[in-house]
Amino acid sequence: MAAKLQVVAVTDDQGVIVETSWLAHAEAVHRQLRPQLPSDYVGRMADVFAKGAQMALVVDGPAVLCVALWRVIENTADGRRLYVDDLVSDEAARSRGAGKMLFDWLETKAKALGCTALSLDSGVQRQRAHHFYFREGMHIASFSFKKALK
Repeated sequence: MAAKLQVVAVTDDQGVIVETSWLAHAEAVHRQLRPQLPSDYVGRMADVFAKGAQMALVVDGPAVLCVALWRVIENTADGRRLYVDDLVSDEAARSRGAGKMLFDWLETKAKALGCTALSLDSGVQRQRAHHFYFREGMHIASFSFKKALK
């Protein structure tokens, strides 16, 4: 019998890791989007969580299918919003509904936290992800500019 997809919150509302074993299991999927993460993945994520980020996963039994790293921020453009740093589905498990499940969970979480917007940035090369975001009702609201600093 196939396991049922479910969302697992790795951190609590203060960014404290509450599911350490799931965090370790998330690494392989997270690296599909962010291969540059340091070898001490758990340590790096603990630092990111300490600065306000949170993580949720979609799992199927013991397998992590989708990872979201997110935070609530406030700015003058949107007010309070849920910003998604990273949203990635396992390449080998795409089109199983995990991305949609996690996106819906993030939207529900944003509303519960009093956010007026859900936003993310997506690399220009990620056309498949862009199709998903458009399908989920997102639109391109602005350009994001970056300058690398040495």
